[in-house]
Amino acid sequence: MNLVDYGYILLRRGWIMILLAVLAAGGAYVLSQQMIPVYRSTQVVLMIPSRSDWGLTQAAAQILDQRAAYLQSDLRAEEVINNLALDMTPGALRGATTITVRSQDLTIRIDVDMQAPDDQTAAQLINPISQEWGTLLIDWQNALNQEAERTDRVRAEFQDRPSISKLRPNMMINTAIGGIGGFLLGAVIVFVLEFLEANMVRRAADVERSGDLRVLATVPGE
Repeated sequence: MNLVDYGYILLRRGWIMILLAVLAAGGAYVLSQQMIPVYRSTQVVLMIPSRSDWGLTQAAAQILDQRAAYLQSDLRAEEVINNLALDMTPGALRGATTITVRSQDLTIRIDVDMQAPDDQTAAQLINPISQEWGTLLIDWQNALNQEAERTDRVRAEFQDRPSISKLRPNMMINTAIGGIGGFLLGAVIVFVLEFLEANMVRRAADVERSGDLRVLATVPGE
């Protein structure tokens, strides 16, 4: 097949691909509108050594995993639930919470993902949870510092207030994926239709391409 043949196919069948792309993109957009948004609240806790020498800094980096493990338990989740009077189980809260350690900058990041109808409600509902996780860590670290020499202490404090961001749905991406998927589905349908009708003769060029024949004349249709 040459470019003329492909152009002829697109002229006859292209509407199928365009129609399916529009329908799929519209469906993805409507579905995204109906989904309950999921938001993420992020709280970062800094671990600050009392002195800046290499030994204490390395020691602070090594205890980050232990501090993260302290938070990743049903006991700590129960404390958060009780302190904030949340209506959820410790397992559900732990499932919504991700603790990430960054040894290079001595930080522990706490992410809490939950559903909320809008940005303002999400900030009011989820930010206190991530902040409470951080408060538990800071209180425990301060208690440990009371048993250590002043020069060996590692202080924990909030880097900033918790931040809120929308995770999903991303309407633009969902709509684009739907449109591309619909277009590709249309292309498959066009390919199947052309394959099934491959032996049908519609033009003089089809006769010449199918064998060593030349068309001398054609009879116009009524």
